[in-house]
Amino acid sequence: MRVLLSESQIAARLDELGHELSAAYRGRPLTVVGVLTGSLLFVADLMRKLDVPHQVGFLQASSYRTGTKAGTLSVNREYFPEITDRDVMLIDDIFDTGCTLSTLLELLQAARPRSLRTAVLLWKEGTQKVALQPDYFGFKIPNEFVVGYGLDHNQDYRHLPHIAVLEASDLA
Repeated sequence: MRVLLSESQIAARLDELGHELSAAYRGRPLTVVGVLTGSLLFVADLMRKLDVPHQVGFLQASSYRTGTKAGTLSVNREYFPEITDRDVMLIDDIFDTGCTLSTLLELLQAARPRSLRTAVLLWKEGTQKVALQPDYFGFKIPNEFVVGYGLDHNQDYRHLPHIAVLEASDLA
């Protein structure tokens, strides 16, 4: 595999994002809603960078069952927090087609939050199928299948401290 973003690049960008979000929500309690499982490391590390009071909850959403192509989106709201009249930041690992983020925004909007914004670690360029754009993002990346820092291939590679592109030999 080929390293696309190093551990130090990710850490530096998280410092910047933490400052941006803290400034945007200064004096307002925030509810962070992470999309499991891919965003787990991103949410945990970003929460430590936030300098505002915040709560956390999770949604489980997946459109990948096996392989590298998205399928039908499945959503589990078991750990979904109360967000009515709260400022909410929906955090996902990667913005690819945008379909997952778009669907989840509709779901959260139905709970009537005070405000609702999005943050993603990675924004895959040239793959969007919706007009939506994330409010905050860590990095724009090329259209390659990536793993590490929470992202997986068939549930493997989430533990890597960096973002890597799998080569054909890795997929064999």
